[in-house]
Amino acid sequence: MSASRAAPADPPASATDAADAPPITLATRVSYGAGAMANGIKGAAFSSYLMLYFNQVVGVPAAIVGTALACTLLVDAIVDPFLGRWADVTRSRWGRRHPFMYAAAIPTTVFFFLTWFPPEGLSHIQLGFWIFAFAAATRAAISAFEINASAMAPELTGDYTERTRLFSLRYWFGYAGAYGFTAFSLAFIFIESDAYPRGQLNPDSYVNFAALGAALIFLAILVCAAGTHNRVPWMRQADGQAGDPGMPVREHLREMFAAFRNRAFLSIFGFGVFKYTAIGLYSATTLYFGTYLFKLNTAQLALLTLDSFVAATLAAPLAPIFSRWFGKRTSSMVFAVLGVSIGLSPLLLSLFGLFFVPGDTLLVPVLFAIGAIYGAMVAISLINTSAMLADVVEDSAVETGRHAAGTFFSASSFMQQCSNALGIFVAGQVLALAEFPERADPDTIPRPVVDSLLLHYIPTSISLWTIGALILLFYPITRARHERNIEILRAREAEAREQEQRDAALGGPAR
Repeated sequence: MSASRAAPADPPASATDAADAPPITLATRVSYGAGAMANGIKGAAFSSYLMLYFNQVVGVPAAIVGTALACTLLVDAIVDPFLGRWADVTRSRWGRRHPFMYAAAIPTTVFFFLTWFPPEGLSHIQLGFWIFAFAAATRAAISAFEINASAMAPELTGDYTERTRLFSLRYWFGYAGAYGFTAFSLAFIFIESDAYPRGQLNPDSYVNFAALGAALIFLAILVCAAGTHNRVPWMRQADGQAGDPGMPVREHLREMFAAFRNRAFLSIFGFGVFKYTAIGLYSATTLYFGTYLFKLNTAQLALLTLDSFVAATLAAPLAPIFSRWFGKRTSSMVFAVLGVSIGLSPLLLSLFGLFFVPGDTLLVPVLFAIGAIYGAMVAISLINTSAMLADVVEDSAVETGRHAAGTFFSASSFMQQCSNALGIFVAGQVLALAEFPERADPDTIPRPVVDSLLLHYIPTSISLWTIGALILLFYPITRARHERNIEILRAREAEAREQEQRDAALGGPAR
């Protein structure tokens, strides 16, 4: 559909014109970014520790854990689009985002905590069902928050570069939450003892680990929701028709699928499936490599988690710069593949006996430096891809006449969470193919078993990233096209307001 033939875009439904909104304060920006800590902590805990805990501590086969987590995508496939669409059509005095954000705080906290503590005496299959049920419930609850927090970005600003800055801030806090939490846990919760020389294998430590994660998730959600509440009067509301609860289900589905046909969105979605599957695979196996390949203790693992914090600190200011220099699409593609290639180098060199051996004084510093460089490149790619998705909202609005930010970001949330689950499933299969034993002793595990894990992991990881990056070649939105979209939508909204004023002057009912 051409821009000239598209339906009129929905004007802001608040009493104040969104274009006249005051500048976003530093406190609001920080509060908005801080919300990403919730999903960061949940993601780090589920991606890196859930497999290790149930496989190496509880003793559940990796294939069962991976399959249980992969099955949560069936729930995500239903819940996430529903939540996004529900938010898009919601009208309330708190807007269409904040009611869901506030409502998510307590359920997410409770489900996250309970995931780690199944009743005693369950079989491996029953434990698999427990993991599936509570991981799915946690994902659904946090989706109500994360979808709407992410969807606020295109409603907070329409500026091409400013959106990248907002997502840079969110990714910095997301990384700080994920890796600050894991570093603290490794340093102060997973304490080494005579019985457990590697504290991450101590089952008693997971009580404090789960409690701290749940508390931090709760605080992050509330800080974000309360700290951005002042922007509600200037954020887009659903119009009366979109919010009509009597709209037939087929109409809701028709509007959702109309948005999902957008070519730019489909390219981001395709990239995301491969990207987050690779990230899920990495997250589920990185502790295996640290524990069984490099034989690191908890203090060293804690230090190495901080390389991601350094990476995020580097990426946050650099992502908008590279976006401006090369464009969002190019920087997303190049930094993804280049960064992952650098990140895999220690594993590839170790496979051929060319890397530092366990105990070498240079092992940890080199791993830290490589991790920071690799992490910064991947973070730049992730930041720019998220900003690209925000630009899709206006591109779709020009075509369809609907600002479906919640719909798009719910699809992104589904893609991210289910792909992470797919990554953990792939990790389970990689561990199974490598015949990696449950409850393995790092000091006695045969080296051929570790080499087998490397041989299965390395080509799988680089293939996922490369295929995903190539899909981004189909993304069509440039800075010029985005600015054109903004101008078209502003003109439509101005025309809609003028028509509303003319109707009111003639005695017609005002919307």
